[in-house]
Amino acid sequence: MPYSGGRPFRLPFGTIYATNITPDRETGIGTWSDDDFVRAVRTGVGSHGHLYPAMPYTSYAQMSREDVLAIKEYLFTQEPVRQAPPQNSLSFPFNQRWGMAAWNLLFFHEERFVPDARQSVEWNRGAYLATALGHCGECHTPRNISFAMKSREFLSGTTVQGWKAYNTTSDQTYGIGSWSNEQIEAYLSRGHAPGRSSASGPMAEVVQNSLQYLTPNDIGALVTFLREVTPATGEHASVIELAPSAARASNAVLPGNTPTTGKLMRGQRLFEGDCAGCHQWNGVGRQTDYASLVGSHAVNDPSGTALVQVLLHGSTLTIAERTQQMPAFGSAYSDSDIAAVANYVLNHFGSKTGTVTAEQVHEQRAEK
Repeated sequence: MPYSGGRPFRLPFGTIYATNITPDRETGIGTWSDDDFVRAVRTGVGSHGHLYPAMPYTSYAQMSREDVLAIKEYLFTQEPVRQAPPQNSLSFPFNQRWGMAAWNLLFFHEERFVPDARQSVEWNRGAYLATALGHCGECHTPRNISFAMKSREFLSGTTVQGWKAYNTTSDQTYGIGSWSNEQIEAYLSRGHAPGRSSASGPMAEVVQNSLQYLTPNDIGALVTFLREVTPATGEHASVIELAPSAARASNAVLPGNTPTTGKLMRGQRLFEGDCAGCHQWNGVGRQTDYASLVGSHAVNDPSGTALVQVLLHGSTLTIAERTQQMPAFGSAYSDSDIAAVANYVLNHFGSKTGTVTAEQVHEQRAEK
């Protein structure tokens, strides 16, 4: 049920479960006052004490009181659901909520968003959307050993919940600096940037549940802000190949070359049997642009992290009541099968030497 809690956030030191924020009076927030709600959202202190920053109060702190209470007003129109989430399972000392008070002293700055007078109204709107409301940095910014965001590496990309949150700085090589405004707008509002990437995993959820409902002016404001984010290389950066030689030598129905190594040959056979019908050998995609592969971050990352996730678990994205779906192959393919097809796809569509192993696939399979 919407907003009833229970979603797991698996971290290196245990699992945190999202709480019930329906207006149920016993297991939700039905008895919370305006001040109670504002305090939880902007300072991370709820009815049971300090919240863990999996609830992104570190970003929500910038929100205006008016916007926070608008969210509360909306939540109180929802159907109450009587459901208590599972208990968090955290190792010591992370299971001690009082420890968050010390964490907050070190890493939390309770500051409201203040418009930058040197920037345009549109830039300031985009900054508020990206930092306070959208909290983009919570996923796309690397974290230190204490799990606080590294502010100097804002939006430079990292791995979250087993998925890659890619570099969205203005860097021309490793970020989105070379994307056109139209490509960024399309990705944010529809989950697909022509000639670039399609959203999957957690980012597909963001587009489906939130970004597609923004106004064109707000999408434009986000683009204006992202254009000015300080360029950064990011961790484990790789160059995006927009014209991979193998895909360029292929047409829709036939590959342009045949791999000479055993592992790539195996991957090609698997791709031929289950993938080429939708994605095509030239990576253009059949029936839907969302199936295009050339230019995608996922097929240009030698680690294959996101690619393995999609192969194992599939991906679904619904935009304007039209659903785009990539089927899961985790139940049909062995770990070595997934590794083989992933490394082939990385080679053929990204001109990269993939480093995916069966052991890696096994670990990612177990994380789900």
